[in-house]
Parts: sequence; structure tokens; C-alpha cells
Amino acid sequence: MRKVIVGILGIILMCGLALAANGMGEQASTTSPSSASEMAVGQQQDAPADQGATTTSQIQNRVKTGEYQVNGNRLMIQEKANNRIQLRVQNISADCDCNLTEEFDPVRNRTKLKITLSNGRNAEIKIMPDVASETALARLRLKNCDETKNCTIELKEVGQGNQTRAAYEVKARKTFKIFGLFKNQEQVQTQIDAETGEEIASKRPWWAWLASESEE
Repeated sequence: MRKVIVGILGIILMCGLALAANGMGEQASTTSPSSASEMAVGQQQDAPADQGATTTSQIQNRVKTGEYQVNGNRLMIQEKANNRIQLRVQNISADCDCNLTEEFDPVRNRTKLKITLSNGRNAEIKIMPDVASETALARLRLKNCDETKNCTIELKEVGQGNQTRAAYEVKARKTFKIFGLFKNQEQVQTQIDAETGEEIASKRPWWAWLASESEE
């Protein structure tokens, strides 16, 4: 009788162990795919951010000294002191104290130059210094822009708020003849939109309407 009881208890113990092992196996198989799925989702969420950062760094960079082909023009850029940059086309140059970056357009296979403005907008530099200089000299009735006239060309940010834009500002000293008798030299200036090539504003002495001026 004792042997029968011992045998029954042994069978019960073996069945209990088998059921426990089966329950652990089901729990492991249920948990594992969920954990793997969560890990996969986490990896998918992280991947685009890293990929996007890499793409941005490859496309847009701050310009450095060198030669660039922009809108069919050969543009020379030279880095200067105090983070200033000089843009030159042929013998016409413009200085720029600005955040100027280059961006490659793979669709059109060309380089774009852009300035980050204070309002967050990126203005593309479509007009080159030589074209802006030609327009400005015509407005100021000057034949050329050189040191004898204290003439300077600067690419800078002008305007405020939504009217903020990138422009070439040309300044020079010009001789006026007041009432046709008295000569006087005063500063004149004009601003040419770097995206459209249009004149934004010009400045002459308030008494200029009393004086005559000729092309110099």
C-alpha cells in the first residue's frame, strides 16, 4: 500500500513539473516577439534623424575660399579677417559680413549661395557683384567704383521684419555743383536687391535738387 501511495505522489509531482515548464515556455515565446518589435520600432524612429543630419551636412556648408560656378558665373570667394567674406566676379568685388552658405541642387546640378537673415529666412544670392555694381552706378550716375571716389560695395542685410532682405549697398562720394557755382562733395548710396536685382532705396543730400551732377 505504501508503495502505491509513493508512486501516485511521484506521478503528481512529475505532472506539476511538466505543466510549470510548459507555462514558462509560453511566456517566453509571447514576450520575445513583443520585445523584438519594440526594439525594431525604436531603431526605425532613430534612423531618419541620423540620416537627415547626414544629408543636411552634405548639401549645405559655409562657403570657403575657392572658385564657384553660380548661375553660369565664375565667382571667386575669399575668406578675410573677422569672419568677413569677399565675393569677386572679374574685377568687381563685394565684401560681406554675413553667414553665407553654399547649397548644391542635385536636380539642376548647380550651386546656390544663401544668406541666413535675422528673421530666419534664407535669401538666395542670384545677382552677382558685377551686375549689382552696373545697376548701382547707373542709378548714381557714376562711371566706375574705385578708391578715388571712396566707393565701396557691400553685401548685407537691410530692412526689418518681413521686409528684411539681402542687398548690395553701394556708397560713393560725388561732386555736386550748387546753383551751378559752388562745388561740394557728398556721399551718395543705393541698395540693389541680391535676389531680384531691383533697386530698393537710394540716398542723396537733401539739397541735391538745387544742384547739378554729372557722370564721373
